[in-house]
Amino acid sequence: MTARVAVIQGDITQLRVDAIVNAANETLLGGGGVDGAIHDAAGPELFIECATLHGCETGNAKVTRGHRLAAPWVIHTVGPIWRGGTHGEPELLAKCYRRSLEEAVRIGAKSIAFPAISTGAYGHPIHLAAETAANAVLAFVSEHTQPEQVLLVCFDREAQRSYAAAWASVLSAAPPN
Repeated sequence: MTARVAVIQGDITQLRVDAIVNAANETLLGGGGVDGAIHDAAGPELFIECATLHGCETGNAKVTRGHRLAAPWVIHTVGPIWRGGTHGEPELLAKCYRRSLEEAVRIGAKSIAFPAISTGAYGHPIHLAAETAANAVLAFVSEHTQPEQVLLVCFDREAQRSYAAAWASVLSAAPPN
């Protein structure tokens, strides 16, 4: 499992993977942060395709083509807005990862890259989001052979440290195979 999942720092819009995950808003029509960067890099065709999807509810995921991105697919997921952690935020965030991975399997993606979902404008504390992401990804890859590669992509060093620490902690607590 360790070889299948990696935490890296980088620009998700530049990665050559089968699918990148967009931390979208419910309209799927673009926004700030990673959502805006993905829409900018993919070009106006992404906006046009997203408009046909009629939005997406929090915790769910929908798929579009990558258009001008290096990745042929974009999996759009809507993370929860942080409201103190008592409104189902951890469960909804875990569902974002699970649903995105399920969509990756459905489209035959062998590699997928995730941003730090809900940690920007949606205010999810980075260490809690990292822990939720690590647990959700580990649970999925423990039960599925696809995708073969999962990247947790962090835009900055602080996020990378948090996600790497969470991944290491979750792995050390996991029962041996």
